[in-house]
Amino acid sequence: MRSSNPALSERVFSENRGIAATSDRMTIDGTINKTFLLFLFALVPAGFVWEQFYTGGIESITTYMIIGVIGSFIMALLTIFMPHLAGYTAPIYAALEGLSLGGISAYMNSLYGGIVIQAVGLTFGIMFAMLVLYKTGTIKVTDKLRSIVMMGAFAIILMYLVTWIAGIFLPGVAYIHGNGAIGIGFSLLVIGIASFFLLLDFDFIERGAQSGAPKYMEWYGAFSLMVTLVWLYLELLNLLRKLNSD
Repeated sequence: MRSSNPALSERVFSENRGIAATSDRMTIDGTINKTFLLFLFALVPAGFVWEQFYTGGIESITTYMIIGVIGSFIMALLTIFMPHLAGYTAPIYAALEGLSLGGISAYMNSLYGGIVIQAVGLTFGIMFAMLVLYKTGTIKVTDKLRSIVMMGAFAIILMYLVTWIAGIFLPGVAYIHGNGAIGIGFSLLVIGIASFFLLLDFDFIERGAQSGAPKYMEWYGAFSLMVTLVWLYLELLNLLRKLNSD
């Protein structure tokens, strides 16, 4: 329960801390720069898939989305279990993630015009708000906060699992995926948990830099932060979909 994110665990930094003695060390500025690079790696394929959707429809991007979803999942696992390869796997993950995000975003935008720009704006707005709260000490990251956030994450996973099973036996039951009060309330809860994940990520990256982690951990930290931001963006997109549904 030391981290908000499977990619950001105490084990990762503790196992790689000693390597920094013979190489450059991780810095916060370096992690920020690499985070921007990962977004650029994701933006290019996302823009390509977006254009393909509006040219040839959903059929023209299905293959790209499948490759993106499966490929990004594999790259994420490789990055988590082999952080010393993050300088290679994180950019590939970002590019593959861009394929899936571009397809999802284009499709949602075709149904609800302007929904993507709203979700993007809210995502970065929340990120900067949480960064201010973290840097000013308004919200302090403690072991208790980490435990609460992790328990909230487990509860969300359990709710998705229960809803999925219920959907098998009761087809047509929307539950948390619907646009009613329960569905909207659940989305707000998930967005809140994802927002607090950002606080934990900021704290973990800062402590990683202070502990003398090796330089390649900057890529790992950037990857971890991107995972949280992608989750937050998708949840915001889902909430806006519900609010715009009849």
